[in-house]
Amino acid sequence: MAEWPGPTEVGSVSLRSPVMTASGTSGHGAELAAYGPLDALGAVVVKSLAAFPWEGNAPPRVLGAGGGSMLNRVGLQGPGVQTWRERDLPGLLDAGATVVASIWGRTTEEFRAAAALLRGAPGVVAVEVNVSCPNLEGHRVGHSAPATAEAVEAAGAAGLPRWAKLSPDVSDIGEIAAAAIDGGAETLTLVNTLPATSVDTETGAVFRGGLSGPALHPVAVRAVAECRAAFPHVGIVGVGGVGSGLDAAELVRAGADAVQVGTAIFEDPRAPWRIQLELASWIERHGSSIPKATGAALH
Repeated sequence: MAEWPGPTEVGSVSLRSPVMTASGTSGHGAELAAYGPLDALGAVVVKSLAAFPWEGNAPPRVLGAGGGSMLNRVGLQGPGVQTWRERDLPGLLDAGATVVASIWGRTTEEFRAAAALLRGAPGVVAVEVNVSCPNLEGHRVGHSAPATAEAVEAAGAAGLPRWAKLSPDVSDIGEIAAAAIDGGAETLTLVNTLPATSVDTETGAVFRGGLSGPALHPVAVRAVAECRAAFPHVGIVGVGGVGSGLDAAELVRAGADAVQVGTAIFEDPRAPWRIQLELASWIERHGSSIPKATGAALH
């Protein structure tokens, strides 16, 4: 069995592996270092940060949705970019991690402010512009093509390659993707969680949050395939229900240059390394590198 899936290129960013963590699933720092070597992963994508501290939503925040899927309504809790740089980034660098910083804002200027605070951050290779979190009132930037373009353009203040993380909950993801690219995104991260609702049949309590895990996977595959067909030269990161090497391979076949592992980490914190090995084995069986396999299903 192969031990390493090999490097990949995501836009202008070179990664040692095509397997990363997904934002919001491995904390703000080196929390996962207790379970595996962070320097063996393509990157650690940290939980989304604003220019200011944010408490997020009141509990309960997470609910199981069956079959390994879940709903979450954490609400982008975070310490703010400056505190993160001082408190959490050093630990990631000490662990040898390649870091992708995710940022969010409610307005164009809030995106710009968060990005500006990232400028010059050591070890950060890209900024993922989260325009698509469904768990914060008013944070639906990614439902508007003009607002998406403005947010991504504002994130240029970081002086880093920009990855736009898009919502699957739109009528035409190609339109939003085109706007993100026009705003300066060189890579699309596809997709964020899907708005969903659960009702307790005993109490009637309603839980609204973002659906992630296996139930989201086919939605992510569709988004990746559509955007790869429409934008053959853009970087694409597939995320949504990646729980095995075959899940990762499916996104690669659909057109992804790399993948992110998210919800699977909550059940098994070692999942990114296991999936990396399984993907390496798949690549070995098919006699292909990641660049050769990418988008093969579209031809």
